[in-house]
Amino acid sequence: MSMIELIGYISAIVIGFSLGLIGGGGSILTVPALVYLVGVSPVLSTSYSLFVVGAASLVGSFNYMKQGLVSYKTALVFAVPSFIAVYATRRWLVPAIPEEIMHLGDFVLTKDVAVMVFFALLMAVASFSMIRTGKQEKNQGEGMVRYNYPMIVLEGAVVGVLTGLVGAGGGFLIIPALVILAKLPMKLAIGTSLLIIAAKSLIGFVGDIGVQPIDWTFLLIFTAIAVVGIFVGTYVSKYIAGKKLKVGFGWFVLAMAAFILINELIIT
Repeated sequence: MSMIELIGYISAIVIGFSLGLIGGGGSILTVPALVYLVGVSPVLSTSYSLFVVGAASLVGSFNYMKQGLVSYKTALVFAVPSFIAVYATRRWLVPAIPEEIMHLGDFVLTKDVAVMVFFALLMAVASFSMIRTGKQEKNQGEGMVRYNYPMIVLEGAVVGVLTGLVGAGGGFLIIPALVILAKLPMKLAIGTSLLIIAAKSLIGFVGDIGVQPIDWTFLLIFTAIAVVGIFVGTYVSKYIAGKKLKVGFGWFVLAMAAFILINELIIT
């Protein structure tokens, strides 16, 4: 195993740590870690990401369940359209994307490059979301849960499609939606987000079984390391202000997005 691959495995701890600490963000790191550190192809990495993030989030959600920090009604309203969208995207939309999408002179936009560029743009949006919600978190109260059903359903479907395309759990989109549309307090939104991410990601992964060449040994080892990270993150969250770390993590994700765009569109 090379040093780069070793760093790739270590990154799994960071992925789980982020999920346990702030309820999202870890999925944003999974695809770049698998592509640039472990050497997995971008499309297959999105598949692996669904399993890693789904399994780690499921483990993390148990702790929030024990504390009563999961809104099951909100999760159901958000998750049903998301489940349908993510499964349909992985099963039919992703396989339908051609290997060569377009030509611009000597530049060829391939399926792999398109996935990484779209992922980087999504990372940039996510970074601003985490920076903003991290700064505003201290202003979130314990208001009554109120449901804007049409918007929650629409948001669920949109997040499902994005999850299916790039393999990200979507916590950076789900948490702001739960806070704004359902008026959930931040900790309740984090716990609910983890449960939604777990179910949605694992259902999306099911759509890949038989379609993608899954290396189960590697996938289970990487996932087990991420689960260790989520235990650490959940424990540390009791002692460290998540809003401060969320802002810092947001800037880190923005830097990662810039790196991917430069690497895919300029260097190559």
